[in-house]
This record gives sequence, C-alpha cells and structure tokens, in this order.
Amino acid sequence: MLGLNEEEFKKIKEILGRMPNFNELSVFSVMWSEHCSYKNSIFWLKKLPKEGPQMLAKAGEENAGMVDIGNGMACVFKIESHNHPSAVEPYQGAATGVGGINRDIFTMGARPIAQLNSLRFGNLALDRTKRLVKGVVKGIGDYGNAFGVPVVAGETNFDECYNQNILVNAMSVGVVKASNTVSATSKGVGNPIFIVGSSTGKDGIHGATFASEDITENSAEDLPSVQVGDPFQEKLLLEASLELIKSGCVVGMQDMGAAGIVCSTSEMSEKGEHGMDIFLDKVPLRQKNMKPFEILLSESQERMLVVIEKGREDVAKKIFEKWDLNCAEIGKVTKGGMLNYYMNGEIVAKIPAESLVLGGGAPVYQRDYKEPEYYKKSKKFNINSVPEPADLRPVARMLLAIPNICSKKWVWEQYDSMVGTKNMTTNMPADAAAVNLKGTDKALVMTVDCNARYVYADPRIGTEIAVAEAARNIVCSGGKPLAVTNCLNFGNPYNPEVYWQFVHAIKGMSNACKKFGTPVTGGNVSFYNQSNMDGKVVPIFPTPVIGMIGLLEHKSMLMTMDFKQKGDMIYMLGENRNDINSSQYLVNYHKVPLSPPPYFNIDKEFITHYVLGELISSSLINSAHDVSEGGLFIALFECGMFRNLGFDITTDCEIREDAFLFGESQGRILVSVSQEKEAEFLDFIVDTRANCTLLGHVTKGEMRVDDISYGQVKDAKKIYDNALEEYLK
Repeated sequence: MLGLNEEEFKKIKEILGRMPNFNELSVFSVMWSEHCSYKNSIFWLKKLPKEGPQMLAKAGEENAGMVDIGNGMACVFKIESHNHPSAVEPYQGAATGVGGINRDIFTMGARPIAQLNSLRFGNLALDRTKRLVKGVVKGIGDYGNAFGVPVVAGETNFDECYNQNILVNAMSVGVVKASNTVSATSKGVGNPIFIVGSSTGKDGIHGATFASEDITENSAEDLPSVQVGDPFQEKLLLEASLELIKSGCVVGMQDMGAAGIVCSTSEMSEKGEHGMDIFLDKVPLRQKNMKPFEILLSESQERMLVVIEKGREDVAKKIFEKWDLNCAEIGKVTKGGMLNYYMNGEIVAKIPAESLVLGGGAPVYQRDYKEPEYYKKSKKFNINSVPEPADLRPVARMLLAIPNICSKKWVWEQYDSMVGTKNMTTNMPADAAAVNLKGTDKALVMTVDCNARYVYADPRIGTEIAVAEAARNIVCSGGKPLAVTNCLNFGNPYNPEVYWQFVHAIKGMSNACKKFGTPVTGGNVSFYNQSNMDGKVVPIFPTPVIGMIGLLEHKSMLMTMDFKQKGDMIYMLGENRNDINSSQYLVNYHKVPLSPPPYFNIDKEFITHYVLGELISSSLINSAHDVSEGGLFIALFECGMFRNLGFDITTDCEIREDAFLFGESQGRILVSVSQEKEAEFLDFIVDTRANCTLLGHVTKGEMRVDDISYGQVKDAKKIYDNALEEYLK
C-alpha cells in the first residue's frame, strides 16, 4: 500500500492509535521510503567512523557535513544521487540534482564555491546511452552555469550494467565562518514558520518513493515524479537566504528536497523537540485545486522552510520582497512533538514528528546477505591464462580511445569551471581540484573517486581502493586529506547478493577512512539501481562514490601532474607487479570481464602518501600523478600531454611487459625530478626506505619504451581528446 508493507501499516496504526487517513498514509509512505528513512542501510551506516577533531557537525545531523579548515572558517560539503529521475528525464533529473545539493550547502549558511559530479552511463554504442549522456551533461551545465558555481572536478564512466539505470551523483562544496552557521532545527513556541522561494506545484510528488523503486520500462509514466528546476530562482534564493541568516533572525532553516514540506517540518521538529501547526492553504501555489497530500509531498524546487524569531517577521518579509521571492507565513512552532496539518481550517493530518524520521519511529531492517557465486569464480583468474601480445603499441593506441580512459573534454567543456575566479586548477592540471580560499594562504583540495569494477570484484577491497585513490589524489596535489562524504549506489537491498556487496563495502570504507584519518561526514544511499539485460534483471556494479575534501596549507605548494621540462628524471613511488587484474586492458583487449581487484596494500599506500607529502613540502619534485585506469603507460602520457613532452622508460624484465605498462596495481605515483635535485631526492628516498624505482626521463615529445617508439605525444593526444565526441556522433 503506497510502498508500505503489512508490518509497517500495522505499526502506523499503533503510532496513531487509529486508522490513518489517506494524507497521513501518503506522508508515512514517503518518509518511510528507503530514500528518506534509510531503513535498509542505517544499521550498517552507523558503523562508519564519524569522529575527528576536524568535525564541526555530527554526521547526519545537518543538511551537509562540516569540517574545520582553520582561520575561523568551515567547509560544508555533501554528495547526493539523482539517479532515477535522470534515467527517466536526463536534463531535468540532472539539473535538479545540482540544485538540490547546492541548497543543502547554503541552507547551513555556507556559500557554495565548487561543484563536482560522478556520472555512470551504459554502452556508448546504444542510442539511448548517447541521449542520456547529452541530456545529463546539458542539465548539469545549464543549471550550474546559470547558478554561478564552477564545476571543478568529476568522473564519467561507462559500462553495460548501467544501460538502463544510469548514475548521476552531484557534490557541492561551500565555505562559511564557523560562527555563522545555521542548524536545521525548530524551537521556540510561537515562533513563525515561513516557506520561502518558489511556488509549490505538482512536480516531484512521490519523488522519494520513485527513488526507492526499480527503474522499469514503464518508469517514463512516472514523469510527474521528476522535479523541474530554475537556476535563476535558486541564485536569488541563495542570496536571500544568506542575507536572512546574516540578519540574525533565523532560528532554523532546511531546504525542501525529498518529500518536500513533510520532510522539512518533521525533521526540524524532531531535532528541536517541538511540534508545528502548518496551514497548507497559506502555501503559495502555482497550480489550482491542489489537494492536501499534493501540497505536502510536492518536491517543487528552490524552496526553503525557515523558522523566524517571533516579532521579526517583517525582517524576513522585506529581504525576500527585495529578491522578488515568496515569503509566506504558513505556521507556528508548538509545544510537544505533534505535526498538525490544516487545510481551510480543517485538520487533514496529525502525526508525531518523531515517528516519521530516521532515528525516530522509522523502521530499521537488517537484510539477509550471502556471498555471490561470481565472487569465488573471479578468484580463479590466472594471468598465465592470458597471452601477452607480441606488439603492445596497438594496445596502447586502443586504450587511449576507450570511453573509460579517453579525455572527457566533451563533457567538461560544457561546464563553467572559472566562474567565481577561485578555481586554481582550470589551467594547471592536478590530480585533485584546488579552490582558492581568498584572504588566506590556504586552498581546499577536492575529488570524487570510485572504480566500480574493482568494487564488484571485491566490495571490501574495492571500496578501500576508492578511499585510498581519493586520498592519493589529494596528496598528489599537495593537500592533506580531511574528511569524506559518500554516495552509495547499489542494486535492490532485498537481493541477498546485493546486500552482501553493500555490507562489505561499508566494512571497506570504515577500514580505509580510519587508516587515512578521514571521518565520514554524511552522504547518501541509493538502492534499487539495476537494468534489464536480455530479459534478466541485473544490478549495477556496486558503486560507492567517495567525495573527499583536503586542505592545502600553502597555495604555493600546489603540485600538478604535468612534466615540466625535457631531461627531468621519472621515478615511481610504490611497486610494479605482475598484475593485470580488473584492468581496462584485461576487460577491453582480452575481453575478460571477471577477475579479482588489482593488488592493494593499505599500509604500504599510507606510507607512500607520507613520503610524497614530504617530497612536495621539501620542493624535491616537479610533478606528481597517480597510476590508475589504463596503467603506467596512460599515466605517463597524461603527464606529458599538457606540455607536449614525452618519455623514455625501461621496463622490468621480471614483470610481463603488458602488466608493467597496462596493469593497475594500486599505490603507485609517478614523480618527475630535475637533474639538479636528483641527488637530494635520492638521499631522501634512502633515508625513508621508500619503495622507489627509476623509470627513465622526460623527452621532447616522443614516447619510447625499451628503445621502441610508441609515437609522438601530440598524435596520441589527438586520439585521446577526440574519442568521446566520435562515440557520441
């Protein structure tokens, strides 16, 4: 019944002490949906590490995570999914995902300064995939560009498991004076409650329920569940909200995302241990004759719920009048914890706030889980069963052009990466984006990372790798990792094999976050992501996307990935291994889809990060870049392509050449060293006993491996830069 099971319906009757009416049942259906209540995940989410001296807000207690960045400033950040809406209506689905995550930031008083995204699409040979890619990218670009916050980093990947159910994860980062933040709470009996921003319509009704169901061939019929965004209204709402907060009259504020008015009123009331009387007929509407449940559940965008100090109503009204936005008083804070919703003087729903929310009366489940059959099969892979090609040059050219490796230039060129003038890595290629904290000597460093194929191969190790790679990218850019937000994208939690993936991913994330000192500040869980392939329902690869924030203490120490000059020596921190597990080379060239994750040792990785940080702070290296998808050859090419510089390297005779060049063993970082500093560099390596290998040197523009030419960098760059656009034609 409206997505509720028999036990849940029985529990609702016990809570109310009577049979619920339709409005109340609708409210419970959205608030107890997976999307809002996390009923199938919260038991395990509570096991994630969430403590640390940098934490300024407890995980899950505010709209976004908040960490101390010094100088009396805080960084507010979060990542969320908008998968199902984007799979049905890619443009508005992606656009409203951007709008929603930005509101989570500025509702806490922070000004958004950067956006990131993590996108997953299906097979690019399919017309549907091409349409979804174009729609999603345009939606993100149009909304973000108009709103005026730069997209500074992201990732775009492709696999058939996402053919029907794409993933659109949006991250926003903001800054605020730590003393000027606002909480999503309600308190003070008699304080007025305002709805501000856009008018309320029928778009997005039951959007939370829609996000908690499988995508099917009939999901297009649920288009009313997809919200419609207006970035210009959002920009006005941003400025008005920050001005309102600055006035000092705000008691509490929360954006209206999933479940609309219901979610905001219930969560703010439960947190503040108060109740509310809400008069739905006072809500500004853009459609006539809306029913009470439609007003309650609408997910119309660009709206906020604000509790104002009694007697200061005119302050709020004048500010929003100035910005030409709605500012309607729709209720009062009451004693106790009851939510009373009225329509034209008649009570239409009466529900205890605590009964609706996560951590209160919302149900909590532990689902059964079991190890999938494929897991043991993957362990049987043996590198000796794969023949090594006689000539690796065609393999290298092929890898440059595959969708998961080639340049995503076609995507990011549609985003404004320079608006606001804070992005430090627009023209300086670094492994993580750096955003200037003006007025200080510091910068924020940020990234999003996840190799879902590794996670599929082994959810625990694969998720540890996702956290480690995010930390590695932060360190390669000169920063120190601070904290994590996550977007956990999985299949149906009632599938024991999917739930096994989820549980082990949580365990991996916990272990890695503890190791790297990056507590989890919050995030998002998105279940029910799967595709129908040849008449069979297939879950997506488990995709726990890691959004990580780091701090660059001195902007002058920003480290980039590009080789700086001919003659510099190329070294590798970490160790090469006879390993091609789960590599793009193995999957795309040899067509072997199932193998274990690549080699990974978290303790050695941690030491490598320390060594690299010391090398950067001592100014002993000219560049740093991690080895990831595509292996060492692709990493070397990426280091050289920005200045049209090549490389001349020698492989290790004890390791298969294809594994040396294209394997994806973890924990490896390429650094370049000027000849003048090589002796000092080597002394440091000896003192620290770091695992380090001389590969070769930087050349004028040719790529050479064991005295064999792999062509010119400029020619390889043409392949790399143009491949994605060719696929999308």
